Amino acid sequence: MKAMIFAAGKGTRLKPITDSLPKALVKVGDKTLLQYQIEKLKQHNISQIVINVHHFADQILDYLAENQYFGCDIHISDERDQLLETGGGLLHARDLFQPNEPILLCNVDILHNLDYTAFIAAFAQQPTLAHIVVSERTTQRYFLFDKQNILQGWENIATHQTKPQGFQPTPDQKLLAFSGIHLVAPDIFVHLQRYAQTIANPAFSLTDFYLWMVGKATVTAYVPTNYKMVDIGKIEQLEQIKTLDF
Repeated sequence: MKAMIFAAGKGTRLKPITDSLPKALVKVGDKTLLQYQIEKLKQHNISQIVINVHHFADQILDYLAENQYFGCDIHISDERDQLLETGGGLLHARDLFQPNEPILLCNVDILHNLDYTAFIAAFAQQPTLAHIVVSERTTQRYFLFDKQNILQGWENIATHQTKPQGFQPTPDQKLLAFSGIHLVAPDIFVHLQRYAQTIANPAFSLTDFYLWMVGKATVTAYVPTNYKMVDIGKIEQLEQIKTLDF
């Protein structure tokens, strides 16, 4: 199985650090966020990795070379011409993946204790278009799932905005927060291409894509037990992570 680390973002919420450094090379303790993600994958015998780059891309390329690619088979998906977000970024990298294998996707700035091996095994038992890691943490934006853990829609509970158009939440649906980790089936690229053509834009998020796929294909929730995560989106999180044991 191959994995993709989304590392192309500008990291604007981590300014001023990211004024001269890509978010992927921000350090937590003595490790960069990128090193953390690569080593986490290696712990679960995933060493074929695609990394997308945009912001200060040359720094990431030099860093990987200086560290002998951490002993992994790493390929770069170059987005220096245009930042494509997660959905567009995955579609742009399609030729770097095997046509018949699922793909593990993760954000470079989310640190967690997820057992990838168990996650992959669960997906193999009931493959769907996408299996997404969610949790019952407090936020404003939620995916909503039915009793079979199938995605039904999305809601911002502060503004009551919902997606897709016409979606009406019901009391029996579960509100779960997305954790930025997914397993996707190899046929996802056909749907990604169709979505990109529909919106006439090569840059789009996988979140919006999944919501567009409601009623067309099955996207399911994976709720890990004893799950811990932190999103290194702001300077404050760099301090918070020091108190968590992953």
